[in-house]
Amino acid sequence: MAGQRYILALDQGTTSSRALIIDQKGQIAGLAQEEFRQIYPQPGWVEHDANEIWDSQFKVLKSLMGQLKTGDSIAAIGITNQRETTVIWDRKTGKPIANAIVWQDRRTADQCEEWKKRGLSEHIQQKTGLVIDAYFSASKIKWILDNVPGARDRANKGELAFGNIDAWLMWNLTDGRLHATDMTNASRTMIFNIHTGEWDKDLLKTFDIPASLLPEVKSCSEIYGQVEGSKFGYAAPIAGVAGDQHAALFGQLCLEPGMIKNTYGTGCFLMLNIGKDPILSHKKLVTTVAWKLGNEVTYALEGSIFMGGAIVQWLRDGLEMIEKSSDIEALAATAKDNGGVYFVPAFTGLGAPYWDPYARGTIIGLTRGTKKEHIALAALQAIAFQTRDIIDAMREDAKIPIKELRVDGGASTNSQLMQFQADLLNATVVRPQCLELTAMGVAYFAGLACGFFESIDEIKKLWAKEVSYEPKMPEKESSRLYKTWQAAVQHSAGWAKTNS
Repeated sequence: MAGQRYILALDQGTTSSRALIIDQKGQIAGLAQEEFRQIYPQPGWVEHDANEIWDSQFKVLKSLMGQLKTGDSIAAIGITNQRETTVIWDRKTGKPIANAIVWQDRRTADQCEEWKKRGLSEHIQQKTGLVIDAYFSASKIKWILDNVPGARDRANKGELAFGNIDAWLMWNLTDGRLHATDMTNASRTMIFNIHTGEWDKDLLKTFDIPASLLPEVKSCSEIYGQVEGSKFGYAAPIAGVAGDQHAALFGQLCLEPGMIKNTYGTGCFLMLNIGKDPILSHKKLVTTVAWKLGNEVTYALEGSIFMGGAIVQWLRDGLEMIEKSSDIEALAATAKDNGGVYFVPAFTGLGAPYWDPYARGTIIGLTRGTKKEHIALAALQAIAFQTRDIIDAMREDAKIPIKELRVDGGASTNSQLMQFQADLLNATVVRPQCLELTAMGVAYFAGLACGFFESIDEIKKLWAKEVSYEPKMPEKESSRLYKTWQAAVQHSAGWAKTNS
């Protein structure tokens, strides 16, 4: 008897590996999740054991396969992943030569400063759409080659392979037969030319990175290769690949220029669809490939906020102000306003549009009348203020009116935060019924490639709104609050240099 057909979406994140099975109605029929270690060798360094990532991802994949009923089948596999995190491994043994350097890692900040001093900023932005920062993969690759004994010599001989996490998973799923990446992940490396769609030979020379390391670059929606049945019980093609934020933009069906989403996770990641022309930012945003479908590339402007939900985690674990993260809403609701308190969460510097690695966290405006509820409210408001920072920059760069923000991620369920966000932006904030947009986006890519979904029009019918928030606060008041926030940011700027 014929059973159900599904897409298997592998969602490899910064703190956990997840697997989801998704049916043709866009419903999640199964989910498994496994956390793995975070490794902090010294301040500012963040590593993962790439073997642990693979083991955790394979474990949840096998767990999910065990839940399928007799006759059920996997039509295709989609892979979405934490971006920029860098793995280099031995092509013969398949073993990493060092721990993966995570996107959050700041060990290469001085190297990036040196590149800036050499006057490379404009050159790199013109080719890659990116700002020079330790966030992206190029400086991480160079660090591993320069610091792991024998690595550069082995790379020059063609013995080593580089990949972000998508490429690492595909290599392992196919027993080393497939060394590939998609265009979205490639566009986060700082060595990929977003205009030609190829690895840039000039930048490889500038950064001293051998081309022999690099994976083949493909679109987001095509048959990459086959995973054999002997590997996990079901033979299926890998048919969709995209970095997590790109997958979420597609999962939110932000398919037209001017459509924008914000994922409220540990950090916050805003992406604005800008269409077929890669507008270069004058406001310190990143221009990135949104996705490639067939031969057509869509571009996006992106702004990254390093501290989103992580602010609430700090109130819980660092200050022990709340027992669980969800308590923040009730505590903040007891304050009628922020009491003049502003919280700039620059724990690891500030991302877009400031790009100040030397900024540090600041709580300002404290008086004898300040209570913990004021700090709780200021923490939530900081997430919304940082979001406005980026949306204002996007409005100026793209010259596109932004009337609606589509939201997902854990903190998007916080109604108080979402209402304040609508007030601050003077725009509608919309939360969909399904919040697993990262997995959904890559499932759509995989499903389109294998005929599981017939068209984008069919996919559009699967997205449904749960709730929308309309602005209620007078614009004069929201402008006043935002102006004071900007002043607070100035007080946090460059503090690590001042204090060194």
